[in-house]
Amino acid sequence: MVARLLVVHHSPTDAVRALTDAVVAGTRNDAVVGVEVVVRSALEARAVDVLAADGILLGTPANFGYMSGAMKHFFDTVFLEAGGALGADGTAGAAGRGKLPYGLWVHGRYDTTGAVRSVQSIVQALPWVQAAPVLEVLGAVGTDERDAAYELGCTLAAVVEPV
Repeated sequence: MVARLLVVHHSPTDAVRALTDAVVAGTRNDAVVGVEVVVRSALEARAVDVLAADGILLGTPANFGYMSGAMKHFFDTVFLEAGGALGADGTAGAAGRGKLPYGLWVHGRYDTTGAVRSVQSIVQALPWVQAAPVLEVLGAVGTDERDAAYELGCTLAAVVEPV
């Protein structure tokens, strides 16, 4: 059986595109077998993509202390269908410990803290579990940053299992 790894990204700049390309290349490392990689832009990904996935990688720029609008649109579009939990007051509730492994990369010019926090505050209300440390990259994307992105892709591809 083949596992499916979904890569959802918003890559509007050369820097974020470089990280995205490296993550995707890592998911396709020759040492990883039995994993189908599906790549979707955040504006194209749908709940059906998430529901068919055995793992998810998310990539976004940090925009004004938050994830990109495109990534927020992705979450707004798929949240309830993908098993998101809401509290009685309408805020994100605790979905409990999930089984779907996920990873995250964020690129910012000066800071990534708010973008990471905004993604994680939504993800905690989904039945997902963080499978790798968040990759936070500031400024220029060089060899070290691309290598780290490649490793993130490899890691998620290695841990994803068909459900």
